[in-house]
Amino acid sequence: MNWQTTTSLLPHQQPAVDKLIRSRVAGLFMDMGTGKTRTAIEFARLRQAKIDRLIWYCPVSLKDTIHHEIQKHTDSGDAAICLFDEFTNPRTVSRNAFWYIVGLESMSASDRVVLTTHELTTENTFVVVDESSYIKGHAAKRTQRLIAIGERARYRMILTGTPISQGVVDLYAQMRFLSPQILGYRSFYSFAANHLEYSDKFPGLIVRAHHTGHLAAKMQPYIYQVTKEECLDLPKKIFDERRYAMTAAQRDLYDQAKREILLDTDPADFDSYIIFRLFTALQQIVCGYWNRRDPETGEQTLLEVRHERLDMLDAVLNDIPEAAKVIIWCKHLYAVRQIVASLTARFGQGTAAEYHGDNQHQRDAELARFRARAVPSAARFFVATQATGGHGLTLNEAHYVIFYENEFNYSHRLQAEDRCHRIGQTMPVTYVDIVCRNSIDDRIMRALASKGNAVADFKRKIDAVRAQKGGGLEALVSDL
Repeated sequence: MNWQTTTSLLPHQQPAVDKLIRSRVAGLFMDMGTGKTRTAIEFARLRQAKIDRLIWYCPVSLKDTIHHEIQKHTDSGDAAICLFDEFTNPRTVSRNAFWYIVGLESMSASDRVVLTTHELTTENTFVVVDESSYIKGHAAKRTQRLIAIGERARYRMILTGTPISQGVVDLYAQMRFLSPQILGYRSFYSFAANHLEYSDKFPGLIVRAHHTGHLAAKMQPYIYQVTKEECLDLPKKIFDERRYAMTAAQRDLYDQAKREILLDTDPADFDSYIIFRLFTALQQIVCGYWNRRDPETGEQTLLEVRHERLDMLDAVLNDIPEAAKVIIWCKHLYAVRQIVASLTARFGQGTAAEYHGDNQHQRDAELARFRARAVPSAARFFVATQATGGHGLTLNEAHYVIFYENEFNYSHRLQAEDRCHRIGQTMPVTYVDIVCRNSIDDRIMRALASKGNAVADFKRKIDAVRAQKGGGLEALVSDL
């Protein structure tokens, strides 16, 4: 199987390839938004004549994102990519794919997945562990299994933006996965004896690390590290997408909304308002709810459904430095409240500032909390609706922005982006879009990429189908 890349490396990515391509093991310690995935793909391209397949381990929440990135940066077809799911086992897994995408969590929770990946891994396999901080626990079952399977493969790579979230203790397992020869220790206990000092009072508590310069020198030939601040040639706006899939219950509700709002409507009545209603309903459903209006009575009912969008938000936040301020843009108040509740449960009361509604005094107070520094009332997250906060504000305190939901119009999106991309912003700004694959989110993202309006674009397609008088509307709707 021969494939090529369809995008070029950025200037700061090429040095990683130049430095590490001659090594069979390597670590890319690259900040979020600097292109770890694209850089790793380049290693695969250059080695494809030497390897039989690439097994890409990543957090379950990132599997769809990695799948999308491979499709975006290469001409690999769907047949070349095997995305592990709950049905994958040694009998059903494709042996003809090149890319295999596996959830890291499954390596501790599923013997079926472990057995399957074990059978797929040969001496000529390239094994990548994405977000390698997931294997920093040297005694964890997941870590032990990945080390054992990885030892069978000639080529191994780890990717992370946060290699030492808790100190140098995090390095041992990650380097051990690559090779025990890097640090020179075959066991954690010999590593700890030489580099870690434990508390006499609190067993297990590390109070000091020793000879860290020696560790850095040992790792240096195998690691490429870059921060966003060092990427002076990067565009000031850095874009990333995180993708996930609908649950079965969501898909059922999603299809119901399409039938009720559009397919059951007289084609002569299709106007921008009907399409806006449809798009709004579909966008709500991918976020876990639907303000459904009964077609017969006109009464509205809030329907809630299990979803994984908040899980994806958590995964994005895991990749952002702990002290960094973050803006989270929403379209609907329901999403704002869900997010604030989730952030409060995870990070504590008062961690999120809400910005919405007509109460100017309350909005100003919340904005002040977000802009505050190192005081008890300071908020790390600014959770706002684009309709309220997407215009006029200057929010240079943040250089991470998450679009949990998007507006349909490019001009509204651009306004929201530029709240923290203004005079006075000294840092590159990273924008992350949370996207539900095979959904209205894809259509919205395509419209935004073309600087258009999702509703107007769809209206033009409906008008074209209607002008042909040959049907085709059902196929058009099914593509939403």
